[in-house]
Amino acid sequence: MQETRQNRIARLLQKELAQIFEAETRKTHGVMISVTRVRISPDLSICTAYLSVFPSDKAEEMVNNIRANEKTIRYELGKRVRNQLRIIPELRFFVDDSLDYLEHIDELLKK
Repeated sequence: MQETRQNRIARLLQKELAQIFEAETRKTHGVMISVTRVRISPDLSICTAYLSVFPSDKAEEMVNNIRANEKTIRYELGKRVRNQLRIIPELRFFVDDSLDYLEHIDELLKK
């Protein structure tokens, strides 16, 4: 169970990552990336972010691109939260496919 401080830092990182991705996806038309959930380790050294990509057929391509540019994203995040955090956590990105799963369940129920 995450503590209060971990939750506050996770919300801060989620908000800042969402703003970074929003600014970057304006350049690529037709793709939208949202940060659905952020988990942070108890020692605040590892940040795990779950990303939802629309359209979902480009999800793996976009997440691989994000993983390749992880250091640049971490640097940008560090510039934004340098007054709140002393150490910027290592970033890990995963695809959040819960919306696709819900659509699949909904389609099955309609049949």
